[in-house]
Amino acid sequence: MRYSSPLIASAFLSSALLLGACSQEVETNFSSDESGEEQPALSEMAQALESADIATIRAKYEAGEWTSEQVVRAYLERITAMNGDINAIISLNPDALDVARALDAERKEGNSRGPLHGIPVLVKDNIETADNMPTTAGSLALKDNFTGRDAPLIANLRAEGAIILGKTNLSEWANFRDYDSISGWSAIGGQTRNPHYLDRSPCGSSSGSGAAMAASFAAATIGTETDGSIICPANANGVVGFKPTLGLISRTYVVPIAITQDTAGPITKSVMDAAMMASAMAGSDENDPATQHADARKSDLTTGLSAEALSGMRIGALHVAIGNDPRVKALFEENLEVLEKAGAVIVDIEEFEQSPTLWADEFEVLKYEFKASLNDYLASTPDNISVRSMEDLIAFNDETPRELALFDQRILRDSVSMAGLDDPKYLEILERLKRNAREDGIDKMLEEYEVDILVSPSMMPAFLIEPVYGDQFIGGTGWTGMAAIAGYPHLAVPMGDIRGLPIGLSFIGGKWQDGKVLQAGYAYEQASQKRMSPGFVTSTHDVPEIKAAQEKF
Repeated sequence: MRYSSPLIASAFLSSALLLGACSQEVETNFSSDESGEEQPALSEMAQALESADIATIRAKYEAGEWTSEQVVRAYLERITAMNGDINAIISLNPDALDVARALDAERKEGNSRGPLHGIPVLVKDNIETADNMPTTAGSLALKDNFTGRDAPLIANLRAEGAIILGKTNLSEWANFRDYDSISGWSAIGGQTRNPHYLDRSPCGSSSGSGAAMAASFAAATIGTETDGSIICPANANGVVGFKPTLGLISRTYVVPIAITQDTAGPITKSVMDAAMMASAMAGSDENDPATQHADARKSDLTTGLSAEALSGMRIGALHVAIGNDPRVKALFEENLEVLEKAGAVIVDIEEFEQSPTLWADEFEVLKYEFKASLNDYLASTPDNISVRSMEDLIAFNDETPRELALFDQRILRDSVSMAGLDDPKYLEILERLKRNAREDGIDKMLEEYEVDILVSPSMMPAFLIEPVYGDQFIGGTGWTGMAAIAGYPHLAVPMGDIRGLPIGLSFIGGKWQDGKVLQAGYAYEQASQKRMSPGFVTSTHDVPEIKAAQEKF
């Protein structure tokens, strides 16, 4: 079942405006056309954007072949034609075309704000923008949350000339509401689908950003991660996802889960684009103490991106993170050879003794921090928002049938009973958790094996969207959790597929080793070239060889 988005009139553009026919703003949802009429073919530019990365678009601008206004219209054309299949967009910026025209005028006068001048970007709908769009976290409780504030990361992007095209759907409350939740579902946005196979999960709370990027609905998208919510959608949708060192990018005006793990990051077509986006988003923010060293640490992360960057680099191959699927193992081994041929020295890591309390400790910490940080956030919303605390939110959900139509809110109920962040029990668990992920985890691995970075499969291929049992994470693949808990950089790059379902290769480094991780990922990407365009296939059952095998002999 596909849910249509509720009609938030001021946040949506009409189909006519999307195609540039008029400027009147009306209510719109993004359901697919059920008239039976054949949809018009995409324009030449809209088709070209399927393979265009940021560098390609910039080159077109500089050559005078494209304008920002034309590119915005072409992306909106793609969204109008294709979003009904995947439901990745919650709202569009009604001022996007005006912003594009203004940036075109600046360019015509010889002025450029930066490398992202005129580049359209989609933003996960838990990140505030000052545009005429609410920031909802997917919840009906925040459907009128027009704050008029730019998160610092958005302000930084605007300073570089980026165009905020719209907001992407997400797993409601960043997938931290219930134990049987469904990735990509929110009460406002409905269910986002994987554009490779529409019955498969787009994965992670940044599901709309991952699916929109795979469908080429913008030049880049932004996600957020607490544990896996950038890496998982990048893996499942066959695109690049970069979770930076925690503290490189401000979290102010981002709907939170956990102060010690939350971070925003780019989801893009290429590693170069991810580096460009992360560089623009980064910076210190006096309202986010974690970023106190960001200005000193940030740099142009595109510097040093070279096809030769792997030469002599020692890479720890995490065989302990392959999981139990032999197809994943075979694909990983194949791509280790790609790394080796590109000059890397592969060091096999066959065992690691993980703390038995790691995951239980993480969940306790997340619950403590979720209560404290969400209460702070809700208290900062405009006066028209009636939900001012986690207790208010639980009551609102209980009274709103759509909110609980598919799954409950047990994580909220468990979190609301937690003590404050000065609780000695919390501080004890937090200290143990970080030590096990850092000094006794990633740091120890890098030091003992004398390697520069670690690699592993990112995760398993996308699982089925499951409204009865919820998400079905299987296979035990990847080290996403370790990097998330440690707050260390993690990059996912496409490394192939299993039966047409993409799977990524993860690059993980130590604290502030963002540049090194991106350099390794870029060199691998140039050597492998494994990105695949989505086919918008209804189901894996429709793949000819699978369908034939399922028929009676």
